[in-house]
This record gives sequence, structure tokens and C-alpha cells, in this order.
Amino acid sequence: MLKRRSFLAASLLASCVAAPARAAAPGLMLAEVYRRGMPIEGYWVSEKYDGVRGYWDGRQLWTRGGERVIAPPWFTAPLPATPLDGELWAGRGRFNLAVSTVRSQTPNDAAWREMRFMVFDLPAQAGDFDTRLTALKKLLPITQAPWVLPVAQQHATTHADLQALLDKTIKLGGEGLMLHRGGSLYRGERNADLLKFKPFDDAEARVVGHVSGKGRHAGRLGALLVETPEGRRFKLGSGFTDAQREDPPPVGAWVTYRYNGQNPGGVPRFARFMRVREEGRS
Repeated sequence: MLKRRSFLAASLLASCVAAPARAAAPGLMLAEVYRRGMPIEGYWVSEKYDGVRGYWDGRQLWTRGGERVIAPPWFTAPLPATPLDGELWAGRGRFNLAVSTVRSQTPNDAAWREMRFMVFDLPAQAGDFDTRLTALKKLLPITQAPWVLPVAQQHATTHADLQALLDKTIKLGGEGLMLHRGGSLYRGERNADLLKFKPFDDAEARVVGHVSGKGRHAGRLGALLVETPEGRRFKLGSGFTDAQREDPPPVGAWVTYRYNGQNPGGVPRFARFMRVREEGRS
């Protein structure tokens, strides 16, 4: 039997405290995956920040899933009444700090001093992305809030340019790149006007079951049985730490995994667990 003591304890604790404020998930623009050969003329390119997606509605910060972000008053007080779409980011290689800081219902002031709100779009601004980007550059940065910054954008007209930029970003500790079509309107859905380019494929799936381990994993998790948004099921059996095998993601959780292509049936090849999906990730 899988050891679930810590999970059950966390569930019991959660039932004893007030649930965080929630709202309907904001209609944010989500990225598709860039593939070599796609036309990229007219796209802006920026670093893909490894943090938590943040949406400022003009009064309050929210995650992609509609969970309220409890930030210190000083962090949000200087923000404009204009809605902002961006990434709550603690720096390269510090994803776990960003997640723990954003998810805490009692804001840690010292941790928030490490955070940046990297803004890449203005969802309520009329016009295409070229127009919105011009407006964003006029709006940010804010003198009183140096932790709120516009994401730097540049053009890359060929795949070779894009690959060189990706290689440089990864070498510096970055996660990947984002491509945003200059002529696109803001649409709160997943579409090819916004693309992500990383050194490996990744995707998300929902946990639908646990498979008990054998051999050295006897008595704990052997694999997660997961289901993709398209309804394909497969086992995800590698990439876990010992702690994660003792206390695996619960049924119903969404997880992110990396893989290398797909077999003819559309099942990911060499799938490897990365992390439990956080509300802010795209």
C-alpha cells in the first residue's frame, strides 16, 4: 500500500482552515508549441520565464486557475488600474521559491522581495500585439515599483536565429523562449499566435490512478496512470524522487511531463515526470 500519511495530514489541515479566495479562471492567452518550419516572420521573441502565471485585473492578482494571490500591499499598491498579464518570477532556477511564495496565504515579505512581475501583455488594450507592446512600453516600468517590469522583446526571422537565441538562453539558466505574433489580437484561448520553444517537449496530463511499485519500489508508487486532455491514457513511471514515490500526486491532480516525440498512436515516447502543475504555468 502506498504511504500517504503526509498527503492525508495535509488534507486534514486544509479542511481546518479557510479556503483561499477563488474566482472564475481568467481567460488568458495560452501557447502552442513551436516546431521547426513554422513561419516566424512578424513574431516577437522573449525569454520564457519559469515562474507562476500572474494576472492583475486592475485591483487584484490572480493565478491562471483563478486563485487569489495574497501579495504584500506594497507589492501591488503601485500597479495601474489596467489589467496586466505576466509571470511572477523569482529568477532563473528558482521556480520552487516562486511557487511557494505565490501559493502562501500568509505573505512572506522577505520572499516577496525576491519576486518580479514580468509583464508581457495588456489583455484589455485594444489593437494587435504590436500596438499593445507600444502601450506596455509607455506604461512600464513604474518608478515606485522596480519589481514590475516589461518583458524584453526582439525579432528572430529564421530558425537558425531562434535556435541560437534558445541555446544562449538555456546556457544562462533560462527555460526557453516565447514567440508572439505582432499582428495578433488578445484571445483568451490556446492558439498559434503565441508559441513556446523549449529544448524538449512537455505537456500536461491528469492523474487518474496509481500503480504500485515492484522491486526496490515495492510498497510505494511505481507509476502514475495519467490521461491527456485528448483522452489518451499511459503510465508515467520515471522522473520521481523517493519522496514523491512515498507521497505521490493525488488522483485528479494535473502533472507536467517531458517527452521525446509520440508513437503512431499519439502516446508520448520516453515520458518523464517533471512536477505537479501549478496554476500559473502555461
